[in-house]
Formats: sequence, structure tokens, C-alpha cells
Amino acid sequence: MDWDRLYASRMRDVVASDIRERMKLLAAKQLIHLGGGLPDPDIFPYEAIAAASNRIWADRAVARTALQYAPSEGYGPLRAWIAAYMTGLGAPCAVDNILITNGSQQGLDFVAKLLLSPGDRAMVEIPSFIGALRAFDAYQPTYVGLPGGNPTDVKFCYAGPDFRNPTGTTMTLAEREALLDMADASGMAILEDGCYERLRYDGAPLPSLIALACARRGSVEAAPVLYTGTFSKMVAPSLRIGWIAGPAAVIRKLVLIKQASDLATSALSQMLLLDVVEAHLEETIATACAVYRERRDSMLAALAEHMPHGVRWSRPEGGLYIWIELPEQIDATVLTQRALEEQGVSAIAGAAFYPRGIAAERNTLRLSFSMIPTEPAREGVYRLGALTREMLQSSAAVTAISTA
Repeated sequence: MDWDRLYASRMRDVVASDIRERMKLLAAKQLIHLGGGLPDPDIFPYEAIAAASNRIWADRAVARTALQYAPSEGYGPLRAWIAAYMTGLGAPCAVDNILITNGSQQGLDFVAKLLLSPGDRAMVEIPSFIGALRAFDAYQPTYVGLPGGNPTDVKFCYAGPDFRNPTGTTMTLAEREALLDMADASGMAILEDGCYERLRYDGAPLPSLIALACARRGSVEAAPVLYTGTFSKMVAPSLRIGWIAGPAAVIRKLVLIKQASDLATSALSQMLLLDVVEAHLEETIATACAVYRERRDSMLAALAEHMPHGVRWSRPEGGLYIWIELPEQIDATVLTQRALEEQGVSAIAGAAFYPRGIAAERNTLRLSFSMIPTEPAREGVYRLGALTREMLQSSAAVTAISTA
């Protein structure tokens, strides 16, 4: 059977995520994992989730609801809670402005399915979240880079304003306002990825793009922003609860896509999640911030101690990632492959985060401090630094011989 002949044309550009492939290595305990950005399971709210589960099973009527199909829009009380949560973040929402999704990844896919036809222009950050790129790839867009790209005829701009994946950087208030100006002038939509917004360790919070747009336009109904949020980083990823917030008319269209995709998100997961966040969300976020702040500080200190001259890195105010810029003569793909094979250290080369059709910088890589304690992380950075120094010396020796 020649299955290749039968695949849809859009599958030609769909490739495996390098990060998801690397995650298969997590079972290899001897590796030092500096690449993947998984939340640390040691800080999940186990007791709160167990108590919520017990309350569901203790009431047969509640349990019947939990085991039945949920509405495609999502469990009503959870949608109401998220609407109030978004309102508290400066984007006044009603229940009709919220769609529950299976994680924010499904939200990215749904928005791309709603807006993109083959050849349409999608503006994305350079570099950008690989999960978003893989979601968009299936709808065969032409990519335009942010910043610097021409917004003419762009359907939407994908942006993660806070502690971006992969760079860890944050948009300034002026940059957020400028992006909204661009949307106002061009008519494009903005797809805002808010998954790291609450994981802030330093500095004052900045308003989200959807909050700024609501302030400009007077309501979420007039805002050109669709906001994707998730509880995967704030509570636990396996519950697979995310949401899209936006104008009610757009949400109604997205509900049709949800119905055709998976009908509904698990009612049980939604009800468990609601019970936990009503009583424990701020406590859970505070715990995560305390753990990740310490790990970020330790990794930054290790980079300063062990990386050779000429290596630069971001200093994130939150989130889970640090972006490394190596000297130009170092190919990060070669470095990360050697690090894995020779040093037992897993990291992700930056080229994986560039969209199709846009040239990647080959001398970058992403590290994450979320899932690894401080001492193994310091050892991993030490090994990466030693290998980088070795490759720099080899490059210098080759250059000296060629110019002799």
C-alpha cells in the first residue's frame, strides 16, 4: 500500500517537533535535561486535586455530570470563572467570550484553522514557539517575521508578550502598543499566547495585549485580539485545560471547529480544575514562582561562571527559558548533538524555532530551568561551556592553519 501517495498536500510541510522527540529521552535518567520546558511535577497540587476528585465521587449527581459529555463551549461554571479571571487581568469578558480547549495548543490550531487558507500570510515572532509553528504549518501559510515584516494582507500575528518561548524575553509596553497600532492600521488580528503570563519572578506585570486592546476599543467585542490561556503551567498539564478569549461572534465560529474536532473537552478534567483554582490557584502560582525563580538564578550564575567569552544569553524576568547566542563560528545543531552524545546533556538548537521559509540563525540554542534541580543544571551548563570552549579552540586552530 502506497500511503505516501494518499496523504493530503498539506502534510508535506508537517514535520516532527524536535522538542517532542527529545522528550522521548526523558526516561534516560542519566541525561541532564536542559532542553525541554516541562513544568516540574514535584510542585503540582496533588492534595488539592485528590480532594477535588473525592468531592466529585461523593455526590452521585455531580459524578454523573463529570462522566457525561460536556458542552462544546466548555463546562459553564469554569467558563464563568475564566471570564471573571480575564476581567481581573484587565480584559472584561462574559461567558460567551470564552471557549474551553484541550490545552492552549488546541487553541492555536483552532485559530489557524479558522483564519488561514493555503498561501495566506501569518506573522510570527522570530524565533517563535515551535508548537505554534507546527500548528500553523498544517494550513500552509506564508510566514512573515515580527519584527520588521510587512503586515499588508496578514491574517493574524502570533505573539507571546511575556517571557516568550523560546527566548525568555518580554515585550515592552511600547512594543505592545506598537503591535496594536499595526493591527489597527492593517486590519490583521493578533493571536496572543498568554501561557506564561503569571510566571513572573521580577518586575511589575505588564497589561496583556487583549487588555490593552479592550482599553483602546472599549470592549472585548471590538478588540482585534484572540487570547489563548492554559492551566498547564499554573496547575498541571495532563488535565489539558486551556481557553480562548475573544469576541463572542468569533468564539461561536470556533465552537463549530471544536464540535467537528473532538466534540468537547473532558467534563471531569474541567470540574476538577475548577475546584482547584477556586481555592488554590494563587498558592499554586506562588509555589511555582518560588521554585523556578531559584532555578533561573542558579542557571544564570552557572552561565556566567562556565561559558567562554563571546557567549551571550537572555535574562528572563519569568517563564521557563533562557536563550543562548554563541559566537558565529559555532553551529548550535552540532553543539547540541555532541552535547547529547558525548556529555549526556540535552539542549535544543535554536534553528528548530524558525518558521519555514525564514533563514535560521545557526548559533543559538534554548535552555530551560523548569524541570531540573539546581545542582544537575549547573553541571549541565558546565559541560556545555566546556564543549563550547573546545569547539571555539578547534575553530581558531583551523582558521590559523588556513591563513598560515
